[in-house]
Amino acid sequence: MADILYTYKNQVYANITNQCDCSCTFCIRTTKDSVGDADTLWHKTEPTLEDIIKAIDDFDFTGYNELVYCGYGEPTCALENLLASAQYVKDKYHIPIRLNTNGLGNLYHKHNIVPELAKVIDSVSISLNAPTAEKYQAVTRPLFENAFPALLDFATLAQKAFSHTQFSIVDVLPADEIAQCQKIADERGIYLKIRKCA
Repeated sequence: MADILYTYKNQVYANITNQCDCSCTFCIRTTKDSVGDADTLWHKTEPTLEDIIKAIDDFDFTGYNELVYCGYGEPTCALENLLASAQYVKDKYHIPIRLNTNGLGNLYHKHNIVPELAKVIDSVSISLNAPTAEKYQAVTRPLFENAFPALLDFATLAQKAFSHTQFSIVDVLPADEIAQCQKIADERGIYLKIRKCA
């Protein structure tokens, strides 16, 4: 079975699904089978809630101050398991929880999932990845036509619901596009993180 919990750069991550509603051109899962100390992040079958809980209980959280839902899939595609396992972590381990997401959960589930997430998630990082709808469609190749405005709407809702909300982009973007992404973030009062493309 693939690793459900893995560590990378002194952080612990929960890889709860391989489902994703995007196919990003830069996604590392197209070039490697794992990240950090994971043997593989590819699940032969989707993890059950019981699988996820067992992985959580088998992990020693000593020295880690946050659990991040992020793996080889979009965590909100496995929303029920995300919510239930995050609640379990909050109740038993009392550590902050962050969600790394593409911000398309509301489109995927056809309703606003932010209130559900806000009950168990402390902070959210939303992959912005491009400054315009056209460029976003080209680089992330989402399942949805209206993905970019939906992402921005999700971010606006998230900013009001979580203790910390940020956009993230990869540093391979041209300088002018990074500047445009910064403007999008600034207009919404959301922090922009520029991460290195692994």
